[in-house]
Amino acid sequence: MEVLWFFPTGGDGRYLGTTYGGREIDLPYLKQLAGAVDSLGYHGALLPTGQNCEDAWIIASSLLTDTEKMKFLVALRPGLMSPTLAARMASTFDRLSNGRLLLNVVTGSDPREHAADGIHLDHTGRYKLTDEFLEVWRNLMKGEQVDYKGKHLTIKGAKNTFPPIQQPYPPLYFGGSSDIGQQVGAKHADVYLTWGEPPEKVKEKIDKVRNLANQQGRNITFGIRLHVIVRETEKEAWQAADELIKFLDDETIAAAQQRFSKQESEGQKGMVALHQGKKENLEISPNLWAGVGLVREGAGTALVGDPKTVAERLIEYQGLGIDTFILSGYPHLEEAYRTAELLFPLLPIKKDPALK
Repeated sequence: MEVLWFFPTGGDGRYLGTTYGGREIDLPYLKQLAGAVDSLGYHGALLPTGQNCEDAWIIASSLLTDTEKMKFLVALRPGLMSPTLAARMASTFDRLSNGRLLLNVVTGSDPREHAADGIHLDHTGRYKLTDEFLEVWRNLMKGEQVDYKGKHLTIKGAKNTFPPIQQPYPPLYFGGSSDIGQQVGAKHADVYLTWGEPPEKVKEKIDKVRNLANQQGRNITFGIRLHVIVRETEKEAWQAADELIKFLDDETIAAAQQRFSKQESEGQKGMVALHQGKKENLEISPNLWAGVGLVREGAGTALVGDPKTVAERLIEYQGLGIDTFILSGYPHLEEAYRTAELLFPLLPIKKDPALK
């Protein structure tokens, strides 16, 4: 398996839903985190995207010279950037980093954020634009001259002058739980991502997307986005989970759930359905805890337990077809060390022969 970590460019701290114990996200802190990821054996790290995060491309570029091995999983945003500009950006970053770029295709889910960014397409329209964007982008990255006319994009005589190090292009990661999202992902993605749902739901999604990819003559791999709360004993781990949400009151949870209800993401709806906005019965599957999703959008579940138990759960997901694990924990610097020290010796982590 490949294990990546997460850069909390929208904020970090010891507790969810409160500014108490919060931590400023500045360049010195991000350099500390990048140094940990680079030295501890992580494959790389995901940099989130959106109005509440620092810009992923600028953060990743700022950390290149402070790292040697880690890869940066950075967002492509159809609708916010043209495929030709995105191809130039990706090629430049890949060349300057000596092949350390991974790309996360983010179609987006919040209508208010899209409107603020000047995107006025509905859910289906955004995925159709994403399909056209990736068609153009992939051909450009393969060195082709592109002339393209679709419903959303018209491209004439485009060429990507400087090719990337990784051929034909840096790997494309893609998440989308709706039918059209899965169809577009199966057509273009190298790694299809899901959030941390119970294993039976993850298997169902993997089987469907794999079948869609096979219908197009493509092979695709799978990844999962999870938090981890691992401690030396099971008791300590569950105590740490309780500590993480100890400042959450009903009003804070209700306000967060109200925000989430306005999103169009099927994945986000699935996260909300796991806990229904309630602090009771948050263990939705053995050692899978939905407490993070009470106030955090996106990935809302954590594996909780001692090292042996959490490793077994991760390997269970691997048995379903998951090869890539994007993990995180609060606060991210300390938990990057804890996860590597306690879990890595128990996991079959892939070593990249190209990285010395």
